[in-house]
Amino acid sequence: MATKKGEGARRKLAEYRRKRDFTRTGEPEGVAQRPKPAPPKRRAHSRLQFVVQKHAASHLHFDFRLELDGVMKSWAVPKGPSYDPSVRRLAMEVEDHPIEYNSFEGTIPQGEYGGGTVMLWDRGTYDAEDGGGADSLREGYARGDLKFVLDGARLRGGWVLVRMKRPGRPQWLLIKHRDAHARPAGASEVVDEETTSVVTGRSMDEIAAGKMAARRGRAATSPRRASGAARSTKH
Repeated sequence: MATKKGEGARRKLAEYRRKRDFTRTGEPEGVAQRPKPAPPKRRAHSRLQFVVQKHAASHLHFDFRLELDGVMKSWAVPKGPSYDPSVRRLAMEVEDHPIEYNSFEGTIPQGEYGGGTVMLWDRGTYDAEDGGGADSLREGYARGDLKFVLDGARLRGGWVLVRMKRPGRPQWLLIKHRDAHARPAGASEVVDEETTSVVTGRSMDEIAAGKMAARRGRAATSPRRASGAARSTKH
């Protein structure tokens, strides 16, 4: 089973690898070619990882990634996430990325795919909004109505990704649910408030210049979500 899962992840990462020259870029290659010992089995409803990376490529955007089935399902969000439930952010689905990408921060060489500076803007864990774990997330993704709860340092509470019916590469909308973490219309945007790496404390300019970490960041997980936080399904 572990071998089949590894082979499945390799197939999903074929497009990711095709676009990159790993002799030039410091991005992780992904699933190792040599077999590794099978990791301990995950509990059925253990929480998965998410990461948001601020990416100054040809255009500044935020890469929103959710762990599912051995890879990071990924979307490019031009304006970044918003805590205002009335705001619908365009999220363009891109190729799956390896789990190892969750720790990547640095500069992709110009001329390489996605060339530019990458910041670890947020990361943490997430779960299906109904508490159903990977099965619910998988079904929501296939249906184009992916509801989940984030527990990060900067993004928390209920969210939804809704797939639009448009030709070409799938385009989605990222929307905040109305819960205790939501902000009213007109409130300041979290992407404007938080401009440094959640891990190293560096600015985009400092990362681009190769400066050392400004401070040692805390672990990937954030303080525990307040119990009983609303899990509304409105969007």
